[in-house]
Amino acid sequence: MNNTKIMEADEAVKLIRSDSRVFVHGSAATPVCLVKAMQRRHEELRGVELVSITTLGDVNFDAPEHRKSFFVNSLFVSAATRGVVNSDRGDYVPVFLSQIPQLFRQNILPIDVALVQVSPPDQHGYCSLGTSVDIARAAVDTARVVIVQINSRMPRTHGESFIHISKITAMVYQDAELPVIDYSADTNDVVSKIGYHVASLVEDGSTLQLGIGSIPDQVLKNLGGHKKLGLHTEMFSDGVIGLINEGVIDNSLKKLNRGRSVTAFMAGTRDLYDFVDDNPAVRVMDISYINDTSIIRQNPKVVAINSAIELDLTGQVCADSIGTYQFSGIGGQMDFMRGASLSEGGKPIIALPSQTNKGISRIVPFLKEGAGVVTTRGHVHWVVTEYGIVNLFGKNLKQRAKALIDIAHPNHREVLDQAYVSRFKRE
Repeated sequence: MNNTKIMEADEAVKLIRSDSRVFVHGSAATPVCLVKAMQRRHEELRGVELVSITTLGDVNFDAPEHRKSFFVNSLFVSAATRGVVNSDRGDYVPVFLSQIPQLFRQNILPIDVALVQVSPPDQHGYCSLGTSVDIARAAVDTARVVIVQINSRMPRTHGESFIHISKITAMVYQDAELPVIDYSADTNDVVSKIGYHVASLVEDGSTLQLGIGSIPDQVLKNLGGHKKLGLHTEMFSDGVIGLINEGVIDNSLKKLNRGRSVTAFMAGTRDLYDFVDDNPAVRVMDISYINDTSIIRQNPKVVAINSAIELDLTGQVCADSIGTYQFSGIGGQMDFMRGASLSEGGKPIIALPSQTNKGISRIVPFLKEGAGVVTTRGHVHWVVTEYGIVNLFGKNLKQRAKALIDIAHPNHREVLDQAYVSRFKRE
């Protein structure tokens, strides 16, 4: 090993120059120590553009003292970046998750410096991107400078995760616990009912795609009696561990990666990170492969489970914004909704509570002004709330509206009925 590459974080981030574009590794792999070291240089740096998807951990991208130094150009907004993205020191790039690697590889958003977190090098000099290969694979492949935080607590995952030390510019050894997320803590009666309804749509032999949050986690808890399920998903968390260990998820019927669960990133508890460590049955892949519609559709009975912020009476899905306020991102919802609909026997599903915690209906006559349409009404098939299941595929606008009103919260059905009459009852 070239010991000249090993240095402290404050020394390593001196490789970042003003007016450069810096990629920040995301999700459970967010390299907090490198980000904080970079931020400590805020008085020296100007015009540094930060690009990332979801970031986790104890890091603040919205500190007032950093606003002259850093511009957050988010590819998927999360809690850590939401404030700054909705200010004059940040913005959001609407893009399918599957196409973000193109932005890097085709020099549309060329990366100057990549800040990533990896597992320690093995006997051959290979580190692993661990919990998040997703868009990081393209970032480290194309960046001029690659700075890594080497963390013994980062699992060594298989798939497209490996990076050789010869490709690394600077190495910072810093052990730290990975962020922990326990989606089961958000379970309530509404989530349980939705999970039960969605699980009833899953047939034996299905290939699962799971979004983020408590609803997918609850769906998994209802699949214990199923057989020969497969997993080809953008992300997964702890809920899959028991099903894999029990043989419910065995990936035996998939057309691609048979016998292996494949994902692009993961976030959960330490049990999950230990489960995937050096586990050849789990492959963590580039997002341009995982979310490729032509790949997804080849697997049988793909069940794609995604959520929404609000849904209008024609089936348009807003999943990334609250009016003009950017809350999250397009992500991979459309990639998998389309892929599932083209899969033989596939079921694209939008699952959402019928109303917010404040009692506001999520099924609405019209999306809020300025809201983004993530999934078009032409792509929406199955919709699930705690009040039931409807399939909009093949239904006209009036039939769709009536079906959605039937699974709306009872407190809001009268208003929705009035909206239906106003829109569709013509002389």
